[in-house]
Amino acid sequence: MAREMDFRMSRPGLLEAGDKVELYESTLNTLEGTMYYYTIEPALAMSNNTLQPLDKLKGTVKKVSEDGSEWTVTVLIE
Repeated sequence: MAREMDFRMSRPGLLEAGDKVELYESTLNTLEGTMYYYTIEPALAMSNNTLQPLDKLKGTVKKVSEDGSEWTVTVLIE
């Protein structure tokens, strides 16, 4: 099952729709339990924290949208 995930990018032009990306998984132990967050390698964009880990660490950029001084990168993980 495919899953979409949003990432924050602080510089324009680093990624475009259709780009293949690899993700790096990091964990954070909190009072709510283990949280997971992901970075598009090599440190191009970072996700929000999520309770659900990803099964695969590769995906395709679906879209990049400008949000003020940041950009939201939507990645489709197959």
